[in-house]
Amino acid sequence: MADLFVSYKSEDRARVKPLVDALQADGLSVWWDAQIEGGAGWRQRIEQELGAARCVLVAWTKRSAGPEGEFVHDEATRAKRRGVYLPVLLEKVELPLGFGEKQALPLTGWKGDRADARYQGVLAAARAVVSRTPLPVPGRSAGPPLGRRAVIGGGVALGAAALGGAGWYFLRPGAAEAKAESIAVLPFANLSGDPGQAWFSDGIAEELRSALTRIAGLQVAARTSSELVRDADVKEAAEKLGVAHVLTGSVRKGGGTIRVSSQLANGESGLEEWSQSYDRPEGDALVVQTSIAESVANALSLTLGKAAAMLGGTKNPVAYEAYLRGVANRESGEAGLQARLAAFDAAVAADPGFAMAHAARVPILIDLSGYRPALAGNFYLQADEAAKRAVALEPRLPFAHAVLGLSRQSYLDIPGTDAAFRKALALPGVGSRELSYVGMWPLYMGRADEGFALLDKAVQLDPLSPVRQRARIAGLVVARRYGEAVDAIRSYDASHPDQLFREFRPVEDTMAYLWAGDLTTARASAAKLPTDWLRYTYLSVIDAKLGDRVRSDKALAALKAIDDESLHYQFATIHAVRGETGLVFEHLDKAVAMRDPGLIGLRFDSSFDSLRKDPRYAAIEARVGFPAV
Repeated sequence: MADLFVSYKSEDRARVKPLVDALQADGLSVWWDAQIEGGAGWRQRIEQELGAARCVLVAWTKRSAGPEGEFVHDEATRAKRRGVYLPVLLEKVELPLGFGEKQALPLTGWKGDRADARYQGVLAAARAVVSRTPLPVPGRSAGPPLGRRAVIGGGVALGAAALGGAGWYFLRPGAAEAKAESIAVLPFANLSGDPGQAWFSDGIAEELRSALTRIAGLQVAARTSSELVRDADVKEAAEKLGVAHVLTGSVRKGGGTIRVSSQLANGESGLEEWSQSYDRPEGDALVVQTSIAESVANALSLTLGKAAAMLGGTKNPVAYEAYLRGVANRESGEAGLQARLAAFDAAVAADPGFAMAHAARVPILIDLSGYRPALAGNFYLQADEAAKRAVALEPRLPFAHAVLGLSRQSYLDIPGTDAAFRKALALPGVGSRELSYVGMWPLYMGRADEGFALLDKAVQLDPLSPVRQRARIAGLVVARRYGEAVDAIRSYDASHPDQLFREFRPVEDTMAYLWAGDLTTARASAAKLPTDWLRYTYLSVIDAKLGDRVRSDKALAALKAIDDESLHYQFATIHAVRGETGLVFEHLDKAVAMRDPGLIGLRFDSSFDSLRKDPRYAAIEARVGFPAV
């Protein structure tokens, strides 16, 4: 007789099998009716095993909890009488009457990863029931890590890093009807037994998204939204993401080989449309990805060219793994940026022709400039070289042109920025990341309708993304729609009380509250800005608005002590609010001379509203190169 009996609905067998396999691999003897051979005594055998098992794990799903799950209900009742009942939720479902008083262990969307904290909870509970020891106190399962990026690029203007954050898009309507040619690739499960290998399985899924994005006519849900539904079942994920198909899979890596299994399912029915497993040497991961992408394309009756699947990629396994480590790194702050940059540098070193790795370096270098303003020129130079190299290596890559636009923006090259962004939009395969980068640019140039159209399209492709929400809030600030921005921020905070941005306020929050007139909240937000120079800039401005010249002077002095040669745009904003017009134009002149990227905010920054009719102000705009509006 086995230690553990698994009760489930026969139609859920494929979903239960990974759990049985995992429990057996972790040393439990498990019995389930898949082991029964044909014959008339099958029911008697079930009764014997059910009565003898030290633990009865009941797999609750919509089928087993529904009226057709009467056998499961009966087995669960018997297990409760014996005190060996262990409920596990494979789907979010209301349990039958009489079974809701005991908390069920959540395992929704689990794909076989034995390192998953939720599975470890089930394993610990099963062992406790089998050994007749107290059950462990259930802990709250940690969700996937969410990245955050400070708004630090280019003065007080909102730069590339304004696209960071976490949460749900606050204006998102109900999930749109899924398009027939739309797909989400959920994070692949890491079955390697080593949590440190999760970067590889997540990277496989991300590269598949990139390949599928380049199929003409196929809409692919972006990474952030897909990762936020990693624990959902196929039908729930498809509904939330508004897609017709869902690709799931798992990766087992070790001993020089990889096994990648993938399944394509219909989002409405949840039924499998295609599945395949691959056993290859580790260096063949790229070949496996291309094979999966081609199989998905064939299943959807679409066309994927092999060259498209590898656009901007590499065939070098060392370069590829370094790149995936950079993509997967979620460490925050300057240390996190440096770690990602080191990974992408390693990828480029291993394969100098790896266009995506060159392109990936660009936004990181620009973000790093915000932590070291005195070294900004060096960071911008490296970013520009990397962007140009990426475009030269793969001119068909939308991301390469998008980051070239970010680089040109750092140099205040308005024609060059505009050309690069327009090229990115014109190429097939443009995704939500590129749209968010590009969408801010028309707003800076005064073309608000165009900018919001791009930002809204980014949300459509990445509907659950935190990044897209923060980008749109930034857009509202650039458009000087401060009241709407404040409403959006408050809605965001109310919907996400545990969100990291409640403790790590980006610049757009501070600006929105400042120019909407809520100076108290603005000051509290400014005090939490990620770098000293940003914090002192806004504290000096806000204290001047509050009429506290002593505190404004103190913050200004602290800013000068940090760097009085690289922050001329910031000094100009402070002196403008304080009414020190001569000093404003002195610093703006110096900012223009050094091509300070903060000047990109000149047209929307309310700090300068009192000076807009001054001929000297118009001359500054002309020297920057703004187009006529």
